[in-house]
Amino acid sequence: MATAPLTCSNPPKLKLKLPFLNNSTYSPSRIPRNYKKLRHWQSLSPRMAINPNSYAEIGRRINNVKNTYNYSNKNYKRLDSCLVIPPPQGVKPKALIKFLGGAFIGAVPEVTYSYLLELLAKEGYLIISVPYNVTFDHAQVTKEIYERFHACLDSILVSGLPENGLSGVEIADLPFYSVGHSNGALLQVLMGSYYCERIPKANAIISYNNKPASEAVPYFEQLGPLINQMMPVMEASPMYSMAQSVSDAWKTLVDVAGRIMPDYDPEAALSLNNFVDQLPAVFNQVAQGISEFKPTPSENLDCFKALYNVQHTLLIKFDFDAIDETDLLEETLKPRVESFGGKLEKVILGGNHITPCAQEPRWQVGPVYTPADAVAQGLKAISLNDTRVLSRTISKWLSGLEV
Repeated sequence: MATAPLTCSNPPKLKLKLPFLNNSTYSPSRIPRNYKKLRHWQSLSPRMAINPNSYAEIGRRINNVKNTYNYSNKNYKRLDSCLVIPPPQGVKPKALIKFLGGAFIGAVPEVTYSYLLELLAKEGYLIISVPYNVTFDHAQVTKEIYERFHACLDSILVSGLPENGLSGVEIADLPFYSVGHSNGALLQVLMGSYYCERIPKANAIISYNNKPASEAVPYFEQLGPLINQMMPVMEASPMYSMAQSVSDAWKTLVDVAGRIMPDYDPEAALSLNNFVDQLPAVFNQVAQGISEFKPTPSENLDCFKALYNVQHTLLIKFDFDAIDETDLLEETLKPRVESFGGKLEKVILGGNHITPCAQEPRWQVGPVYTPADAVAQGLKAISLNDTRVLSRTISKWLSGLEV
């Protein structure tokens, strides 16, 4: 079969309303290329896709904390609004991975994806994870993640990672891949469709999901008007002012914990603050009458069919995942990938939608080994095995691209 050249010079034009293109006809060649000039990027935040006047937590508050952390078994560096996870000391990375987690939990990857990220780092990958706040505007948050990731990477290419013995030149020579889970999988595919420069050589797409809002959240269409009608009553209630103070109360508890706990991790607590603070903004969108994601799921599929640019794609689904839409994505991407001579593969693994988020349980065996210890250790082995298989599958597939 003759293959079409992979180019963005004359792509098909789709009638998608993308906010960063001023609602004009979509064309990747018209997306601004001035990411190298975006040195003001610290002011950008996925929160701003929800409300430009809101407090942009991610990328602003973290500037007030240290850059490098190494608490207990943690080994990562916070570089502005991105999380950098290097391989173990003394191990030269074999590739660079951009990682995106799912909706809500993607704001705190060092908490929700710590075990998977640790496994991938031990496989020899340098990982840059981009935390983001949940939003109904997928086009805008995709743009912001793209800019924030490349601003972080540009900074690393200039300074290197001297504490890990890595120069910028060494990092620049690494193959570049992406891994995304659930909503993060959707955003990775969108990024591979909106842009044709500085995109990964390969995408590992885990548990892809992009259901309409009415299916993702039952009774969603009725929820917006109901909240909007209730707002005057809620605002007049003393409970509303109390609810507004919840995030402040949370921050107070975090500060107190920092003073009394010797092994307290302030950076992880800071990310948990980001997780809590994104919830009110989502309800504000619902109250304002938001009834669907932008672009809609059907518009995304049309975009993928015409514009997806990533040469190699691995689709990963789990055998017990009721909300997975990997098969639909495979059907959509296959003709496009074949048209430019790319490669699309799919694997089915044991597990469920939250398998990538499995955490290593902290079970301290007492002075006497009891049946409870045996049960706990058995459950630990079962819960983590699927995540280890996932990590090995990704690593093996990516390694096959390097030969």
